[in-house]
Amino acid sequence: MVLNIEGEMDGTHIESDGFNLHFQAHKQLHRRKVIIDTDPGIDDMMAIFMAFQSQDIEVIGLTTVFGNVDTPMSTINALHLCEVAGFPTVPVAEGSLVTLKGTLPRIADFVHGADGLGNTFQAKPKGFKSESNASDFLIQKVAEFPNEVTVVALGPLTNIAEAIQKDPTFANNLAQLVVLGGSFFATGNVNPPAEANIYCDPEAADIVFTSGANTVVIGLNLTTQVIFTAGDLQEIRDSKGRNGAYLYDCCQFYKAWHIKSDNLDGIFLHDPTCMAALLDPSLFTYKTGALRVETKGICVGHTLLDMGLKNWVGENPWIGQPPVKVGWTVDVEGVKALVKSLLCRP
Repeated sequence: MVLNIEGEMDGTHIESDGFNLHFQAHKQLHRRKVIIDTDPGIDDMMAIFMAFQSQDIEVIGLTTVFGNVDTPMSTINALHLCEVAGFPTVPVAEGSLVTLKGTLPRIADFVHGADGLGNTFQAKPKGFKSESNASDFLIQKVAEFPNEVTVVALGPLTNIAEAIQKDPTFANNLAQLVVLGGSFFATGNVNPPAEANIYCDPEAADIVFTSGANTVVIGLNLTTQVIFTAGDLQEIRDSKGRNGAYLYDCCQFYKAWHIKSDNLDGIFLHDPTCMAALLDPSLFTYKTGALRVETKGICVGHTLLDMGLKNWVGENPWIGQPPVKVGWTVDVEGVKALVKSLLCRP
């Protein structure tokens, strides 16, 4: 028999505690290493808090990109959110200020507010960004932990494409890339054919989707099914979650935009649904095939998946490209329950 921490002799009890302690230690040692590439953004904020609250993953860094705000503001917000979440030492590496082609990016501050956090104008972070830029940080971490790092890309794919272009081994050494992007037979949110993250840098997206990385893509066809109502937001506000009131306040600007844009008295959970695909892939089903992005014309940013339904005669841009997995169905209530369980956690 072994002495338990109270000093009592109780073989059965001690073995159980010992097993639990060993199991918890094993889980801590084998948590998945995750880098979040992000443009926070209110729904990015929710996904980031989910990641920090999860016991199954270890966030080893954030990289920032333009999209919901410009890249410098994304960096400020990422540093701030790490501090609010209680992880001020997690490195934040700033990414590209412009698209892969060098053009100025489209910024969606009309959706997320001038500060990206619902015009709540939070205090400036105490921490500082990493000396490495985003693509170099991604390359360094994947080289340090080959086949162990998962990147969750919540914004335009510029940083990921730059890493692929700089390092030919990067894509194959990633454990997984989970992307929020595309629409897949659903209406876009920039214009009818295009989703915002892909539209912002379609050349980068096409490079990423044809890179051979182990890629999962979650698009608007799923994320627009997962909605938090005013009641759901109030539930989070009134919970014992460490950031419940903060989340609620930030979401009010975002909610007002959904009423104006989509006649929806609630918010779409775009980024949280993508994070849920990492945390519990069983909540989704998938189609697998070659995925290409239109880079010019009136359908720029459109994503089209070859689902393998036809044996093509002749050549086309999908033939010979590596497959990606695209989310096809979603357990809406399961995702909402997962999001709530993490955002309401003390």
